[in-house]
Amino acid sequence: MQYLLQPGTPVPVLDTARLRLRCHTPGDFRDCAAMWADPMVTRFIGGVPATAQQVWARLLKYAGLWSLLGFGYWVIEERSTGHYVGELGFAEFMRDLEPSIQGTPELGWALVAAAHGRGYATEAVTAVIAWGDRRFGASATTACIISPENGASLRVATKCGFRQSCVASLAGQPILLYSRGSG
Repeated sequence: MQYLLQPGTPVPVLDTARLRLRCHTPGDFRDCAAMWADPMVTRFIGGVPATAQQVWARLLKYAGLWSLLGFGYWVIEERSTGHYVGELGFAEFMRDLEPSIQGTPELGWALVAAAHGRGYATEAVTAVIAWGDRRFGASATTACIISPENGASLRVATKCGFRQSCVASLAGQPILLYSRGSG
């Protein structure tokens, strides 16, 4: 695994027209837990709402990504209200995925159900891709995995320059592997 970043990199704040992307804090736990407990959010991401304990472990994992790898996940909040609307970022989860994407930054995103259909995912993903292009190199390959039934995320990925690479297998289930860049 070789990344072009230094561990311990501070989490940058990224602003878009409507959104602010910032680091997670312990104060985000309640909003994050509510999002991951919502079956509308998890239906295409594992299919099972998360417990509070699982969400706490997720937040710790996000902090660890930034600390150890110099990239990770951001909170997505509305700039006008400060409301939590989701999270997204790059990760290296060492997934048991066939074919493997280990060593390739994997972009993921999830938004609260009330934010679905408002263009926030595309806006946030576009900002994070621009950040990733600066940090990993504009020609570096990045990947995302999406449930075949998740039409909204498939549209976001395509709008943001990802192309389907193949149908992969994760935990014995088909998952669509998308990539961008020529790394």
